Amino acid sequence: MRIRATVAAVSGALALSAFVAPAAHAVGSTAPDVTFSAMKVNGGKAIVVPATGSVKFTITYKVTHAASLKTSDFFAMPVIYHGSTIEKSEYGVAPSGEPTCTDSSTTVQSCKATLSVSRADLVNSIAGTWQSGGVAFDKSDDDPAFTNNLGKVSVQRLSKLTVNATPEPVKKGRTITVTGSLTRANWDAKKYSGYASQSVKLQFRKKGSSTYTTLKTIKSSSTGALKTTTTATVDGYYRYSFAGTSTTPAVNATGDYVDVQ
Repeated sequence: MRIRATVAAVSGALALSAFVAPAAHAVGSTAPDVTFSAMKVNGGKAIVVPATGSVKFTITYKVTHAASLKTSDFFAMPVIYHGSTIEKSEYGVAPSGEPTCTDSSTTVQSCKATLSVSRADLVNSIAGTWQSGGVAFDKSDDDPAFTNNLGKVSVQRLSKLTVNATPEPVKKGRTITVTGSLTRANWDAKKYSGYASQSVKLQFRKKGSSTYTTLKTIKSSSTGALKTTTTATVDGYYRYSFAGTSTTPAVNATGDYVDVQ
């Protein structure tokens, strides 16, 4: 979210509904003695956001607190953010509700939180590497304690890939023309736009086989269009395959079957 520092009550507990002040918020003397560890975002997978709508994901983590602190006295939550620190970031996501925590010992909690990323909160330029971090509050005070750089998080623009092999059927030895399109979510425009100048593999799977082999690699056009030719040999499926980039996930087109006569 593109957000500012405010604190809201959620089910009687403090939670960040928004964070990131114009300048770093000084940590007060009542900031709790809390550390975060073992933070895992979305099971270690990239967070892939479409051109419209939102995506939910979970973060699991551990919270270690001073023995003098009661768990009822503080609130600790995970966040993901784009930038060098939580305090300086203009884009970040925090849980919409209170995390669920269980006591592993008198000073350690195992926690899980649900977060949601909406396309409306994103711009194309921030796709790629984000960071995970933590924010802790003493419930008697609004001053937060920030923990930055707890692990990299990939936030990507959803990709789509199509294929069409013609003619169908075709005589053995004749030329097959394979067209398609590589597109990805354009968060700025709220639609899918062509992904230009990307390497895409044309692959073939013989009928009765479960394995695709690469026939050639081509580049997508300025509009994301794909077009190449190959020679018909046996019945089978043609598809395009894109390996992905730091901002866009890998994707395979659904194979298009061609009957060779």
